[in-house]
Amino acid sequence: MLKSWMAFVGIALVATAGAVENPVLTHLPPNVPPALGCWFWHEEDFKDQNYRAYIDIVAKHAKFTLLTASLRIPQGELTDAFVHDTLREAMEYAARFDIRVALDLDVRLTREAFQTAYPDEMQEMLRIRETPRNGEGDTVLEITSETLSDHYTGRAKPYLPLASRLMRVYAFARSEGSIAPGTVVDITSACRIEERSEKKIRIAAPKTATDQPIVCACVAFSHLTPDVYAPHLLEFQRELLRRYADVKLVGACKDEWGFPPCFDGTPKHNDFWYSEPMALAYNQRTGRDLVRDCLLMYAGEVGREGDRQGAVNHFMEMNRLRNVEIEGDFYRAVKEVFGQEAMVSTHPTWYPYCDSREFKKNGLDWWAARRDYAQTDEVTPFCVRTAMAKKWNNSVWYNMFYAPEKSQYETAVWSHALAGGRINYHPLYPLKEAPGWRMSQLFAGNLMRGEARIRMLHFIQPAPLDCRIAVIFGHPCAMNWAGPAYEDVGKDVADALWRAGYYTDLIPTSEIESGAVKIENGKIAYGTQRYDWVVLYHPEFERSSIAEFFRNAADGKTALNRVGDWTRDFDGKPFDGNATLPDKMIPYPDGAACLAALLEVLPRSVQAGTPAVDAVCWNTKLVQPPAAGHCRLVDGTRLVLAGQNDPAGDPILTTLDIDGHTVAFDAVGVAAVRLAADGSVNAMAAGNLKRFESGSMKIELQEPCDIALWRDASGNYHGALQGLQGAIPPALISLTADWVRLDAPTPLPE
Repeated sequence: MLKSWMAFVGIALVATAGAVENPVLTHLPPNVPPALGCWFWHEEDFKDQNYRAYIDIVAKHAKFTLLTASLRIPQGELTDAFVHDTLREAMEYAARFDIRVALDLDVRLTREAFQTAYPDEMQEMLRIRETPRNGEGDTVLEITSETLSDHYTGRAKPYLPLASRLMRVYAFARSEGSIAPGTVVDITSACRIEERSEKKIRIAAPKTATDQPIVCACVAFSHLTPDVYAPHLLEFQRELLRRYADVKLVGACKDEWGFPPCFDGTPKHNDFWYSEPMALAYNQRTGRDLVRDCLLMYAGEVGREGDRQGAVNHFMEMNRLRNVEIEGDFYRAVKEVFGQEAMVSTHPTWYPYCDSREFKKNGLDWWAARRDYAQTDEVTPFCVRTAMAKKWNNSVWYNMFYAPEKSQYETAVWSHALAGGRINYHPLYPLKEAPGWRMSQLFAGNLMRGEARIRMLHFIQPAPLDCRIAVIFGHPCAMNWAGPAYEDVGKDVADALWRAGYYTDLIPTSEIESGAVKIENGKIAYGTQRYDWVVLYHPEFERSSIAEFFRNAADGKTALNRVGDWTRDFDGKPFDGNATLPDKMIPYPDGAACLAALLEVLPRSVQAGTPAVDAVCWNTKLVQPPAAGHCRLVDGTRLVLAGQNDPAGDPILTTLDIDGHTVAFDAVGVAAVRLAADGSVNAMAAGNLKRFESGSMKIELQEPCDIALWRDASGNYHGALQGLQGAIPPALISLTADWVRLDAPTPLPE
């Protein structure tokens, strides 16, 4: 993995200095961001070395330099000897083709082994159900469990319910839709369990137990997956990594980590993840009983609105921080087991919208779940992808993409690149045929040729997309269903700015609290990005440190704006937060008013890129760049990309004016340049280049090829060529004798 751009240049010099005819590399060198593909293991891959077929086809037709591999088998776990040994053989085979693999070593792929070792540390769900009291006899409540599943489980072994237990039975009256004040009574001891199994529990409350009109039961069901708060989880996670230390891996994956999935986001707020260690953590944090507060968070109580809001804030935050702790320990353990250069890969995003489904799964921990490269999947908003690249100081971000039609990949590869991103290729989906066949269809035609042209940018692109605007949304407010702006993270504002060509990062306020968002050289900064405009979006429930941060930023060069009022603190207590924010921060009543004001002033201060367009993928609306356009990177690199008609790239015949300097390209698909202050060329990349001219540098090629050219710190040029047959032309040798040569992928016959 690339630790610094100069590290790559140094290695290139050692390897090829003075050479004119260099060996042709089959893949990108390990010192630049990789070309990623997925490798999903199904039952047939474990038979008769069938895994070789996929490696053979990837090596020739895709040229992926790193595969993110994961099990998709109904039986067998990572802890099984035959699984371990087969994977070890397969990784050795992949290494023959210079294909590196990061293996999914998640504890959810060893759930039975964890249960055997720690049977009392399985994840529970607390279900709260109420019914009117029966005035004529027993009041009976029957509560059933859910059988949860996701891509880690399949149909054969979902997150099965294992056991049930009665936690509490309450009785109360309702008023104005909430619990009437002073009416809650704990009647657990007066109730009896009439039936109990791992999937169901039936409780009877005698008529004499209470005279309140509503009876409510709280029941915990355990499931076949480790408790997120399990005391031995981190130890077990590390032991699993050590078990694979003898396998030829370059890293490990952790994919969509968190609690089991909730596909509706629990709109009634009557299901809560639960365990005794979680309840202890909540008590240590708040001094309160978690089960009782779950009732409060579910139903609300008249006169205790602030207490309810505070309980939600604490519950959601502690779950996010615990998941971040697990992700962080996994990252550190991978480096310890496989080496500091090991790759920690795949994405923390699940659904992947910033809504209630993601809140419940991981507390929306995406920006804090560490990866070596920013990773997302499916239809994660582009404003999130670009922000995460800034967080991890990456030149590119990766999005694991899958779709039912190949044409969607052909658009996405260029759309991603125009926003500074790349695809981690997932097979065509749904998998109606053999998974390997579904993946191989992506290798036919020109898609991989376009991917290969875009990867030339990896040699000259040390900086992410330049986004001069940031929407920093209130993390607690967005996740608090008892607050004023539940599920509103300001994405609509960010998306609208993208549509106007003003690229915008979306960041939670928790990144200010963590210290990741800073003030540097008078501007609010996130990684290498400096912002000209920042919108603080719904700061309700924030801590005073957020106000202090913006007060410190007020005298700087970043224009400050606010959407929504700040009337309560994190504990839900009344607080005049508006008064604590700087006077220079302009308030707006809603996102629409703020957006209108920004669109008035931005044309005078920010150079727009190509406007994003509306798209639909998986019945979900997405705002994304088109397959052709122009943009600017943080370091000043200018990109022109064209893949609207041909996935291999469209002709580019363009002349750019960069700060008064003229740059001309005759290329295909890719044209990128970065100039020094004096107008000389610091870096350039192009697909199928015929002609390039900038100042005194003129390149004309009789045999067009993909090219990248860059300067090191001493001012010396180095280069990379792809698809060139025969000797390196004198026009290029005159620039440098140091060239890396790459073999272009061969399209698979349709």
